[in-house]
Formats: sequence, C-alpha cells, structure tokens
Amino acid sequence: SQLFIKDLLFDGVSVRIYLPKEPSAAKRRGAIFFHGGCGIFGSIRSHERICRYIARKSDSVVVSVGYRLSPEHKYPAQTLECLTATVHFLQTADTYGVDPTRIIVCGDSAGGAYATSVCQELGLRTDIPKIRAQVLIYPFLQALNFNLPSHQKNASMALLSLDRTVHSILKYLNKDCSLKEPILAGSHVPESMNLKYRKWINPDLIPEVFKLGYKPPLPTTFLPQVHEEVKELFETRFSPLLAEDAVVCHLPDTCIVTCEHDVLRDDGLLYKKRLEDNSVRVTWHHMEKGFH
Repeated sequence: SQLFIKDLLFDGVSVRIYLPKEPSAAKRRGAIFFHGGCGIFGSIRSHERICRYIARKSDSVVVSVGYRLSPEHKYPAQTLECLTATVHFLQTADTYGVDPTRIIVCGDSAGGAYATSVCQELGLRTDIPKIRAQVLIYPFLQALNFNLPSHQKNASMALLSLDRTVHSILKYLNKDCSLKEPILAGSHVPESMNLKYRKWINPDLIPEVFKLGYKPPLPTTFLPQVHEEVKELFETRFSPLLAEDAVVCHLPDTCIVTCEHDVLRDDGLLYKKRLEDNSVRVTWHHMEKGFH
C-alpha cells in the first residue's frame, strides 16, 4: 500500500521498480538490487520482500534486476545484464524522481559478486554518474582458494556447503561436475598464479579470531587440463577479488555484511582488507549467529 510497483525493461533487461507513493520534496535516493542464487536460480519474485522492505524503510526507489539465468543464458550474460540495467538507471534516474548522484548497488551472494563487478567496470567511466556506494551481502568474490578458514569451518553447513558451492559454480559455467574434486583441492591454479595472488588471497590476511581450528592444506598437484577447462574462474568478472589495485582504488564507499556460519565469510573479509588498503571507506557488519 506504500509503494507503486512496476515491471519494466531497461535496455531489454527485465526489472521491477519499487517507488514510494508518498510525495517527496526532493529527489529520492536509488538502489539497484541483484538477487543471489549462484546465477542459476532466484528471481525478482524470490527477493520481492527484501526489495519492498528496502524501499519502505529507506524511502528509496529500488530497482530489482531480473537477469536471465544460466545454463540457458551462458556466463557472463548475468553480469552484463546487471551492468546494462545499472547504466540505464544511472542515465534515466530523473525519470523516476531519483538523484543520480545518490544511487547505490546492492546484492546478496552471487548478486554481491555482480554488484562488485558492476562497480569495478564503471569505476573509471566519466560519461555517467558515479555509483554512490555498494552494499555486499555475504558476497562470492573468488574461485582460486577453497581452503580458507571459513571454507574449512563451514564445509558441511546447511544450505550452502563447500561441496554445493563448487558444484553450483560448475553448473553455472556449464562445466563437467567431475572437476569439483580437483578444484576443491586447488589443482586448477598454477603455482605462478598462487604466488601472484597470495598478497590478496591468503589465510594470513584473515584476523586470528576467525582462524580457530584452521589447518593449512597439504600441497596439491597442478593439473593443467583442469586449469584450461575452467579459465573463466580467473576472470575479474567471475572473481572480482583478483582486480588490480588501479581498479579497486576507484571503487565507491562500501558496506560489507559477513556471516560467521558461511563458507563465503572470508571472501568478504579479504575484500574488506583490499578496499581499506586502497583507501576506500568500508562499513562492516558481521553477523556472529548468521548463516548464508
């Protein structure tokens, strides 16, 4: 009763927009929301309640993006459709009574990865308004290392186990699920790549309080054929944590939400450190009793 709700197309991408009915003296803030679901499930409908809640509680205009799902629509269609919808909203914000300088992007899980990727891709664009902030709710951010403390601690956690995480990644990329075990072991990453990215993806960068019971994994054998089969995992669109500092330093203010009982917890912790190291303002909320 407090919102106008419309289904629209933003440059061919399905969106649902939530506009507060109460007149506003000034232009409102805007929020673009990307739902989670590993890129293979979830929808505008599955995240209807949270988008209504955000619109009501923050008196903002919320755009929920209904990007098309894999495997029918192959990666990176999902990221590209999120990008297209975001650019369209930034360019047409006035139409919806929104201040284009006060638009944030937000997403949960895979949606957090899309929000991160969109911000990285638009960071240096000068032809459109800057994204004001990004809100990342337990985001998926890297596929190099599945042996971080949170992976070990929460490997058998309900809903999103470690096994299911990698299985979903392979389904998303339309790959053979027999690749799951070598990826879990880290055999998909050459030593040169491990050395390059250890400055950003490394258990030593996780605060000690989150490493109770952690055991460094045994050395593993690199399997070139597995690496060749899953090269998408090393693209910054898929693993935004691998973006160079020259990209990260241009990112907007960031809010990161992590959950203790979540295999992806350490992705958020590592990205928080990267952002802070590049002088990006970060607000961090950790849910000690939270699950993915």
